[in-house]
Amino acid sequence: MEFVDGTISRPYLTGDEIISQGKVGQEVTVRGAIHNIRDMADIAFVILRQAYCVVQCTLEEGKANLSVKDITEGMTVEIRGMAVKEDRAPNGFEIHTEEIKILSTPAVAQMPVPIKNWKLKTSLETILNLRPVTLRNLRERSKFRIQEGIVRGFRDYLHTQGFTEIHTPKINARSVESGATLFKLEYFGKHAVLAQSPQTYKQMCVGAFDRVFEVGPVFRAEKHNTQRHLNEYTSLDFEMGYIDSFEDLMEMETGFIKYTMDLLKRDYAKEIAQLKVEVPDVDKIPQCRFDEAKRLVSEKYNRPIRNPFDLEPEEEKLIGRYFKEEYNSDFVFITYYPSKKRPFYAMDDPNDDKYTLSFDLLFRGVEITTGGQRIHELDQLLAKMEKKRMTPEGMDHYLMAFKYGMPPHGGLGIGLERFTMQLLGEENVREACLFPRDLSRLEP
Repeated sequence: MEFVDGTISRPYLTGDEIISQGKVGQEVTVRGAIHNIRDMADIAFVILRQAYCVVQCTLEEGKANLSVKDITEGMTVEIRGMAVKEDRAPNGFEIHTEEIKILSTPAVAQMPVPIKNWKLKTSLETILNLRPVTLRNLRERSKFRIQEGIVRGFRDYLHTQGFTEIHTPKINARSVESGATLFKLEYFGKHAVLAQSPQTYKQMCVGAFDRVFEVGPVFRAEKHNTQRHLNEYTSLDFEMGYIDSFEDLMEMETGFIKYTMDLLKRDYAKEIAQLKVEVPDVDKIPQCRFDEAKRLVSEKYNRPIRNPFDLEPEEEKLIGRYFKEEYNSDFVFITYYPSKKRPFYAMDDPNDDKYTLSFDLLFRGVEITTGGQRIHELDQLLAKMEKKRMTPEGMDHYLMAFKYGMPPHGGLGIGLERFTMQLLGEENVREACLFPRDLSRLEP
């Protein structure tokens, strides 16, 4: 009888392992996809693409079982040879090839775009249409390694702060969010909608776990086609109980950002260097009231205040510019948003109910976070719903949590793709999404 014990034995190494295990100067075996071939007549340089790096292999005529004429870009291969120090090669070594084993051969010999180039010199539309192939480009791939680091930082940091990860349903009977249209669907003869937010479920779970977080998709059926909106995006959400004020939430987010920026600089240094990303130094983040921020940029940049209840994209950019110029900060918390533009569960400022105990976080002039303190008393929640002309019909399970007692709590949601876009310095959020869904794109 044979048993599986979870031990994976690999006779081949990655480029990083060759360095970390001190294998330079020894015979090694590597596997990867042929990313590029540079044929120099008497010698060929074969660049293998692996998950986290590239490995340069030299192939001299007559010194291996196959020649350069037997291999093509896109093949996956296994190469055995001597790892030799070479400062000019990626990672400071190359492999002198002795044996090549072909693992797979592409059906089409030529790539639809030259993925071996550092930057794909084609339109974003073409890049997205050819996404299964263009993701093999090293620059494109590095973007999403960095995005992984953001998610990893979010999870790791919140685990250290006593949060429990939850997973809430994305098919719901109704929505409690306002201001955005819904994706409607039929669910076994019933009407259902795709979740615009995990908000109500986060709040319900605070009553049980005190602190919860989720990384998951949310859906907004808004008919927009801007550079900063998607119809499906990934939201980094957390909700925490027993808070003293909404500033506790801002402190928690600041801690996450500091932790994550340090993580990126440490564990994603290769990708950060490749993309020339300016990782912000985050010691502390300024905060400014909504109405005060509007006044400051209006006076400094001579821009009239047109909408007293919300921030226009141009205003966000100017606010980001102001706090960079005045405080050298890439981030700023804008607090006390008008109640008119916040959902029913947002707690009003007890000193002025025209404003709420809520905030947005702007990063380099773009909003990446919305959060705030929630109403936790049932009578106040029902009164706010009535004020906003909402009916409690169909919200029995949500209201049940408040009927049987809820702690003071609040939370926030971070748009992962927007955060990534701003960190990378991209101009379009689709650049920071693996497979975007927008007004015109449903594939791939």
